[in-house]
Amino acid sequence: MSVHLSVAEAMIAHYNAQDADAYVALMTDDACEAGYRGVVLREGREGVRAGLKAMFAEFPQNRADILSGHVLGDKVVLHEKVSRSPDAEPFEVMSIYSFEGDKVSRVEFIR
Repeated sequence: MSVHLSVAEAMIAHYNAQDADAYVALMTDDACEAGYRGVVLREGREGVRAGLKAMFAEFPQNRADILSGHVLGDKVVLHEKVSRSPDAEPFEVMSIYSFEGDKVSRVEFIR
């Protein structure tokens, strides 16, 4: 298995555990999360941490399940199914993880 795929899968495990600290520990200091080819949603490791903590507080039963994963060079693409709560309609997202070395430098979401 690819090291990069393992890191992306570990990030989803930390996301599902609602452990923002462990999630951002796998990112570069200047990492960000963004819409695909678009607006940065959370900037820097601390911005990602703060954004995740706020989302976890709002959606304490939030969960992402990996439907498939693909690796090409220093990119990992995960097809995920996300459920915010048992009552909410789940949605699917493609997450593109870009790496610098063994750390994630950017995650872009297609929804």
